[in-house]
Amino acid sequence: MTDLKSLPLTSFHWGTYRVETEADDVVALHPFEEDPDPSRIGEGYVGVLKDSNRITAPHVRKSWLENGPTGTGATRGHDPFVEVSWDKAEELVAAELTRVREAHGNESIFGGSYGWASAGRFHHAQGQLKRFLNLNGGFTRSVNSYSLAAGEVILPHVLGAGSFLTGANTWQSVIDHCDLMVAFGGLPIKNAQIGQGGVGAHRAGPALRAAKAAGVEFVSISPLKSDAIDVLEAQWLAPRPSTDAALMIALAHTLLDEGLTDSDFIASHTTGFDSFASYLRGDADGTPKTADWAAAICDLPADDIRTLARRMAKGRTMISVSWSLTRQDHGEQPFWLGTVLAAMLGQIGLPGGGIGFGYCAVNTVGLERERPDFPSVPQGRNPVETFIPVARITEMLENPGGAFEYNGKTRHYPDTRLIWWAGGNPFHHHQDLNRLRQAWTRPDTVIVNEWCWNALARHADIVLPCTTPLERRDVTMTPRDPYMISMEPAVPPAGQARNDYDIFRGIARHLGLEEAFSEGRTEDDWLRWLYDGARTETAQTNHPLPAYDTFRAQGWHKLPVTDTHRVMLEGFRKDPVANPLTTPSGRIEIYSETIAGFGYADCPGHPTWMEPVEWLGAAEEGQLHLVSNQPKNKLHSQLDHGPYAQSERVNGLEPAHMNAQDAAARGISDGDPVRLHNARGACLCAAVVSDGVRPGVIQVSTGAWYRPDDDAGHCSNGNPNVLTLDKGTSSLAQGPIAHTCLVEVERALNTDILDE
Repeated sequence: MTDLKSLPLTSFHWGTYRVETEADDVVALHPFEEDPDPSRIGEGYVGVLKDSNRITAPHVRKSWLENGPTGTGATRGHDPFVEVSWDKAEELVAAELTRVREAHGNESIFGGSYGWASAGRFHHAQGQLKRFLNLNGGFTRSVNSYSLAAGEVILPHVLGAGSFLTGANTWQSVIDHCDLMVAFGGLPIKNAQIGQGGVGAHRAGPALRAAKAAGVEFVSISPLKSDAIDVLEAQWLAPRPSTDAALMIALAHTLLDEGLTDSDFIASHTTGFDSFASYLRGDADGTPKTADWAAAICDLPADDIRTLARRMAKGRTMISVSWSLTRQDHGEQPFWLGTVLAAMLGQIGLPGGGIGFGYCAVNTVGLERERPDFPSVPQGRNPVETFIPVARITEMLENPGGAFEYNGKTRHYPDTRLIWWAGGNPFHHHQDLNRLRQAWTRPDTVIVNEWCWNALARHADIVLPCTTPLERRDVTMTPRDPYMISMEPAVPPAGQARNDYDIFRGIARHLGLEEAFSEGRTEDDWLRWLYDGARTETAQTNHPLPAYDTFRAQGWHKLPVTDTHRVMLEGFRKDPVANPLTTPSGRIEIYSETIAGFGYADCPGHPTWMEPVEWLGAAEEGQLHLVSNQPKNKLHSQLDHGPYAQSERVNGLEPAHMNAQDAAARGISDGDPVRLHNARGACLCAAVVSDGVRPGVIQVSTGAWYRPDDDAGHCSNGNPNVLTLDKGTSSLAQGPIAHTCLVEVERALNTDILDE
């Protein structure tokens, strides 16, 4: 019998595993012995490293190869590919970079890598790409994330720093001190399988169970009952999707109206409350924002709203606001309002109380850990100042030179001629994929580093085959997780696949940049350099690391955790004068003069309810609200073709969860094929009938590979982003609004084509 601890380790963003191989192929990934709640996502690698989807050699799209880089974009995604040698691929890429740079300037090169490709510190595709492009004169970049762009932009105005997005009170603080946890957007532990930079041991599930055992009560506010695990026995409140802001405003009104507000904390730690209180009372518009007002918007009983406000004021309350709430029209408002509610309760900076952004969004939020400043591969300086908000890529391609608003400034889109993507997949992350697909025809050239033939690779011109984490050496070390993992290659690279470092180094050679890119270091030299930097850092905090070779032999190391009860904003609470926030006032900005000065009608100076562009309150007869949340069986779209993700399909189709009364009204039974459609597109799924979904809502997880069946972009593989709306949250953040989406649903007559 195999001794599992003798097997090599590898680590991903969803966990650490012992890797079992036979005949140079992976046959099993066994959970790391330190992990109390391991994820099954790693099982998706079994059988796919050498399957028909694997890219084993460089490829060039036929029309691009024969006719050159201009004028062939219309056939992108339709053309066959031609296999070429690495030398040929490197020459083509180097020549095209030179042509675009000389003819159009470096801002016309978009470095679109989004990350999540590998948890390794060295083989980080996004970092390697940026280092390479910076050495080549720079590129247009993107800012913020699809996960919570609106939160990333609003919080610096309200609390002074985006670091609060991951700086929540530790789980142990919640377990020991919290009475009530109110979770706007729920506590979906399926999302907590993931952690940026790698996961040693999953914490959220065990922590939630421990909190329940300690007497913490839970309220889950979500259209999906599954957003809180059954053991929590959480009260389930299911408002209409995209109405969380109205609910929070009504809770604030009840606190104010019934004298439950901590006026001393408001006076000493916040600014601008009077303006918000005036809005709550309806002084200007004649509409008090009462529980009855919100009940009509949210479709919740007014008494439930008032009762919840009183419960929140009665004891130590932690308000958790899910990252998903930022992915709706006006998604800045829930993060702002959650902060205001916590301030009104006066519990910010207290153990087990206050505000937390994204408990269970990822494993790292609430995780007890130290935060060492580990080194990473230097990226250098990007001399190009042009950038776009990450979710505005389609607009960038559609509107070269066009103006857009972002965080108080008017900026302009570049004339994008070349896109290079290494890590991530825009045909997963983005909304209205059919619109993106059309805009994607406009650049002269699309280059991707990819290991499998997903939609991104199929919509490229030059495809450079890269290795997976199972085929290379690396080290997991992140300030977000206490575990450091020695990642060992379990199998040799498939075919001619290369790691990203070697891919960029080869192209740099053709541009005369090899020495500058590599600094004369091999892969192992870089790994030692990174690790030695980490040793220097931890030695200063009296947490010495073993020598590099010792660490490799041991396989893993855990940094000690001394701050198990970390409390966000504790110092600010104790002395706001000595420990001010970095906002203009040094306090929590309930009213922001800065934001008000921007003059944005869609994001005024204090948090406000604004009707979403699509929602059930203005739906046409028969429309349902689509919730396209994160999948439980993969990270984004990674390993959708793997055995684990495929095993959870229903009759081979992506599951679509819907309420029993909605199904009955449409003649749909459990397991039936169903067609979801709107003016933007259509996709095919299988109905899963459940009372755990709010009436009027249908839920389809993201992550199914985009496979348009025809020119209209109908996706029989079940990708919900053919349906979602591509619009910014507001002029402030320009984040994505995937959760603001109405669709029609009907029983499908067949599964061959999505006919009308």
